Amino acid sequence: MGELNEILSSLILELRRGTIVLSVISQLNEPQYGYTLVKSMEEKGVSIDTNTLYPLLRRLEKQELLVSEWETDGSKPRKYYKRTELGDVVYERLTAQWREMTESMNRLLEQETI
Repeated sequence: MGELNEILSSLILELRRGTIVLSVISQLNEPQYGYTLVKSMEEKGVSIDTNTLYPLLRRLEKQELLVSEWETDGSKPRKYYKRTELGDVVYERLTAQWREMTESMNRLLEQETI
């Protein structure tokens, strides 16, 4: 049973890795900083570790899908991230691809129950 759990855990992790970029950029149509992004995603049932989130945000910024801005007015400085115009285009296309893939997967999985 331990081997089964290990295999399943590994496969679930692979599935999550494939969806994390879409999950993150879907939430950045308005500026957010890391902590609020994590909380917002958790409230919607998607957990993400900060050790995964921050490198991903930096990578997406480097790819020019996000832009960041420091806010220093509060008690501590916060870096806010938001999708760029390019990020909006990529988000729309990834969303369309996601919908196609989930429809295809649903058809495949429905065959299994027939």
